[in-house]
Amino acid sequence: MDTVAATVFRSAAATPHKPPILTGRMPPYGSSFARFPSNFRFTVKQQQLHSSVFLPRQGHRRRSLVVRAAASSPESFESSSNKIAPLQLESPIGQFLSQILKDHPHLVPAAVDQQLEQLQTDRDADQQKQDPSASSTDLVLYRRIAEVKANERRKAVEEILYALVVQKFMDANISLIPFISPDPSGRIDSWPTEDRKLEQIHSHEAYEMIQNHLNLILGNRIGDSTSVAQISKLRVGQLYAASVMYGYFLKRVDQRFQLEKTMKVLPSAAEDESSARQNAMDDTRPSGAGGVSHVMSHPEVSTWPGGDVSPGGFGYGIKPTRLRNYVMSFDSETLQRYATIRSKEAVGIIEKHTEALFGRPEIVITPEGTVDPSKDENIKISFGGLKRLVLEAVTFGSFLWDVESYVESRYHFVLN
Repeated sequence: MDTVAATVFRSAAATPHKPPILTGRMPPYGSSFARFPSNFRFTVKQQQLHSSVFLPRQGHRRRSLVVRAAASSPESFESSSNKIAPLQLESPIGQFLSQILKDHPHLVPAAVDQQLEQLQTDRDADQQKQDPSASSTDLVLYRRIAEVKANERRKAVEEILYALVVQKFMDANISLIPFISPDPSGRIDSWPTEDRKLEQIHSHEAYEMIQNHLNLILGNRIGDSTSVAQISKLRVGQLYAASVMYGYFLKRVDQRFQLEKTMKVLPSAAEDESSARQNAMDDTRPSGAGGVSHVMSHPEVSTWPGGDVSPGGFGYGIKPTRLRNYVMSFDSETLQRYATIRSKEAVGIIEKHTEALFGRPEIVITPEGTVDPSKDENIKISFGGLKRLVLEAVTFGSFLWDVESYVESRYHFVLN
């Protein structure tokens, strides 16, 4: 099934409401693949913060926990050894939750619920206000103020989502990869191995799909954790963002699969192992005279210098799975819906987290419409390090689906 090969051909930045469809067929590398937004600039604002979280007690009495986040210089803030995530949150709510994550991570859910309740109260109050029956200038100003407030709430929801994702990594005792920077040897993968912990987060069926995703990317290097390759940093960043989107999609379909399996209403196609094996064979055979398997158009095949991943090795290892067969039973409309990230806020978090991890790329488009490779930076990374990056990205996407659903149940912001 082309759709579950876990690559992306529609840019989330170009179409925020309709994130990429997951497919095995990729157009030539260029503007259509998960680019970072060219106009995005992230700055950290240092300010004094004074907020309260109200924790319910028995009866109607409530206890107030006051957390103070003292400002520090940008240099010491960025170099802090207790930095728990690459993206630094800048809204008052985001900075407050960052401090809670560092000092009292178990209080994050209570803090989030209180902030969402306040956001809902503010939004209801704004919606009840009527446009002033005044001059046109006053009306424009009034609507502009309402727009600014709405944007502030949207940013707060974005950063609430991010704080909840980070908390889920902390609960699993998994450290997020910090900002990508080379060590003295030029390598970037000096982070600890967390593969086993990352694997255990997912269901058995979902992890089988993740293994297929890794096989498509690493091919016959899947078991080689020590060899080092020199790779385009931009391409690795795109791979990370695409894998986040794949993890979001995968958790969404796996949630439905597990429910139908529990209720014993799975379609027969999902139970038919022989059908799954046949589909896997169809996916890896040539597509006609002079044609090759669809996985050969997977964009990462051109990443490796010197053709380290051969045509035979690249598509090798794609295994039939029940979940894969289940997804293949979807009609095109259902597949489109499940492959769409539901909110602008979730898309924004993917873009900002990826940029915080890899830095803001300098992208120059040639007159022919391709990316000028002279502006790209090459990095050294082991295949084991690349596997760790992909596993974290898929898990990030899975957690993002969970927290988006949680926040939506308390504060409606998903439009589709």
